[in-house]
Amino acid sequence: MNMAARHQAFMDLHQSGCFVMPNPWDMGSARMMAAMGAVALATSSAAHAFTLGRPDMGGVTRDEALAHAQDIVAATTLPVSGDFENGFGDNPEDVAETVRLAAEVGLSGCGIEDMSFDGGVTAYDFDLALDKVRAGVAAARALGRPFVLTARADGVMNGVYDLAEGIRRLQAFEAAGADCLYLPAPPGRAELADVVAAIRAPVNALAVGPLQDLSVEELAGMGVRRVSLGSQVARLTHAAIRDGMAGLMAGDLTPFKASAKGSEIDAMLREGRADG
Repeated sequence: MNMAARHQAFMDLHQSGCFVMPNPWDMGSARMMAAMGAVALATSSAAHAFTLGRPDMGGVTRDEALAHAQDIVAATTLPVSGDFENGFGDNPEDVAETVRLAAEVGLSGCGIEDMSFDGGVTAYDFDLALDKVRAGVAAARALGRPFVLTARADGVMNGVYDLAEGIRRLQAFEAAGADCLYLPAPPGRAELADVVAAIRAPVNALAVGPLQDLSVEELAGMGVRRVSLGSQVARLTHAAIRDGMAGLMAGDLTPFKASAKGSEIDAMLREGRADG
């Protein structure tokens, strides 16, 4: 699939139905996900930061995030969206530049949060958050090719505003032209249903907390268009490291019986790579 086809495919995926968009953290995990049938991928700011030994939320620079995204794009033939936090700056111009650079490295879209990481995690003022989305949308439209701009209202997840404010922001972001809307970690199914009912554009759901008890089919039935996992696949791997090392340090080698065969991983890496 060439780049133009990737970008169009990603836009088309948002037009009907529901798809799962897993989040790799390196080229190997991207190829394994492709081999397992993923139709699109997204970077994860947290999972990427973990690979650098850093915490999430402002722990990675724009240049680092772009280089990482470029590696993920090169790993497979799937469309890739970038998790670019707040656009790597507090001004609308920063978001516009991030979108332009995202397109240059081959991304088919990116997500922009309404959070500031200056001195702690806080929400941008409503008007500034909206101006940043407008700048991102304008930059995406100026590309002259499909680019899915996802606008995120992260204040509910981070405990800095309530669901009503999150929905108000999503509705404004939708009116500004965002292609996909995303309110991570609503308290439960009922609150996610409120989000979906308030928005006409495609909605992304993060499968965390109570939403993990729902199937993809159930989320689709609620009207969710896209399901992502954030850093969860990476953290599942980290849990295996934690549990395996705990056993090892206690003298128990049995946890490693659950490891995948090297030949199996080799086969998946060959199947999922960009050049087939």
